[in-house]
Amino acid sequence: MCGIAGWADVGLDLTREVDGVERMVRTMACRGPDAAGIHVGTHAVLGHRRLAIIDPEGGRQPMLGPAGPDRPAGDRPAVVLSYSGEVYNFRELREELRGFGHTFRTRSDTEVVLHAYLQWGQDFVRRLNGMFAFALWDEREERLLLVRDRLGIKPLYVARLGTGVLFGSEPKAILAHPRFRARLDSQGLADLLGLMKSPGVTPYRDIEEVPPGCVAVHDREGLRTERYWSLGRQPHEDDLGTAADTVRALLEDTVSRQMVTDVPLCTLLSGGLDSTVLTALAARVQARAGEPPVRSFAVDFTGSEADFRASDFRPERDSPYALEAARHIGTDHRLIELSADELTRDANRDAVLRAHDLPYTFGDVDTSLHLLFRGIREHSTVALSGESADEVFGGYAWFHDPAVIEAAAFPWLSRMQLITPELLSPAFRAATRFEQYRADRYQEALGEVEHLPGDSPSERRMREISHLHLTRWLPALLDRKDRLSMAAGLEVRVPFCDHRLVEYVHNTPWDLKTPDGDPKGLLKRATRDIVPRSVLERRKSPYPTTADRLYEKDLRARTQALLADRSSPAFDIVDATELGRMLDHPQGHYDTQLRRNGLETALYLDRWMREYDIAPE
Repeated sequence: MCGIAGWADVGLDLTREVDGVERMVRTMACRGPDAAGIHVGTHAVLGHRRLAIIDPEGGRQPMLGPAGPDRPAGDRPAVVLSYSGEVYNFRELREELRGFGHTFRTRSDTEVVLHAYLQWGQDFVRRLNGMFAFALWDEREERLLLVRDRLGIKPLYVARLGTGVLFGSEPKAILAHPRFRARLDSQGLADLLGLMKSPGVTPYRDIEEVPPGCVAVHDREGLRTERYWSLGRQPHEDDLGTAADTVRALLEDTVSRQMVTDVPLCTLLSGGLDSTVLTALAARVQARAGEPPVRSFAVDFTGSEADFRASDFRPERDSPYALEAARHIGTDHRLIELSADELTRDANRDAVLRAHDLPYTFGDVDTSLHLLFRGIREHSTVALSGESADEVFGGYAWFHDPAVIEAAAFPWLSRMQLITPELLSPAFRAATRFEQYRADRYQEALGEVEHLPGDSPSERRMREISHLHLTRWLPALLDRKDRLSMAAGLEVRVPFCDHRLVEYVHNTPWDLKTPDGDPKGLLKRATRDIVPRSVLERRKSPYPTTADRLYEKDLRARTQALLADRSSPAFDIVDATELGRMLDHPQGHYDTQLRRNGLETALYLDRWMREYDIAPE
């Protein structure tokens, strides 16, 4: 896994502009601690930071393509590639390309991607199976392609600058360019705070996110976005048994592909269904190869056994289930235990802010997740995660709540919000038309959903809800996972995001996904022979949060300090009176986690606007 950054402008000579790109590339060091490189061309400068995963010696970047038959030897390369991610079918593609006469100097998937473009042109991206975000400069056409994977697993941003564009894996790369100034986009901030994740939208004026499944093209005609993949609707003929067998086969193939690496690999094992399934499948791959048991990791908090209080939202602790799953599967299991002191430390909270480049946090959840990744990185470079199984298979409780199903709103907002509308300042709510904007974005998202003529009303509605999760909720979770893991130099792979699996399950009727009303019943039927019964029967429990009162005390103290400084730029966004009321009434009508999220968001808004010197619109 890596970080990319660069500048392309067909109207400028960029050979004298290398310093700016070097600054951009330096911000990507956390994503690529192993090596750095820059290619300087007349109209494009591409930079790269590398985390070596496959072929550490041969995969250096940016990678240059051959000049081609229409150019003399020694002339400029035809194509330059700065690549981030993994293509899991690269070995099959390499053999296919060899049949067309291509020769390869390395074992890397990067070189396969480059040759695939030379063979098939822009349509080559449809052949790739993986998670990726990369920049490809075609010298022959004076054209830049910015390519992002189908589900948006890997991030990629682009910003217009004069007649050209800047790009980077994270906003911090673009913000580091000396000619670019961070300015607030209030509507984009409303989108982020409203947990809508509208494709392409950011809270930075002039910075766009390349949408999942898209290619951003920049040439002499300007910048445009072209879609190569979307989540469509196809007939489904399989019965429950066949569907379960198909899901199992896809998962086995996906896990096997995603375990290809030249560096240490592990799994994240929470003791939930999703992580247990992946760990069990990974263990089988290891056993067939005659390799040592797979290594697994879980997180817990100091004193959690005594502090834990069960609730409908989090009915039980993870640790007992993780240990049972590890014993059942036979993993080399390790627990990373975190204290309240670590969660409240300024350096760790700041690391989360800088990882996101956004006022986006779920507080101790994000901090502990980053610290978990940091601890894992001491032992492994690649980890498999169960992220996205709930979105694909319908695992969240609100998928099964009639009131949520009937509501004309994003379903997750019934349980999860960064900030409630009441906590936003009246001026910000009015300027962004916050409630109406969210309603408009909801209708816009529904308009993307495809149905078949024979779909029943209930089937249509559940397909809409599934589509909303895969296109508006999952990208936010994937982005969080990527930022917090890459800030620790850890590559996290997400097998449940394999687009073949996503397409198949999305087109599976709801009553087959959840037979007899059992959440994720299809996944359970596909894997019940490898998962302990206790895990199969366990209620859904989200990623844990600390119950240590020291964390609550620290959060209250930070909020009180913020309220004492009415010069904070956060109060252009947050209503100070309502923030004080929320602080003074920790119970009342505020759910504990919702209250925490609101306080944390106010604090991170303050730090983000100050540290990133966000200029007003």
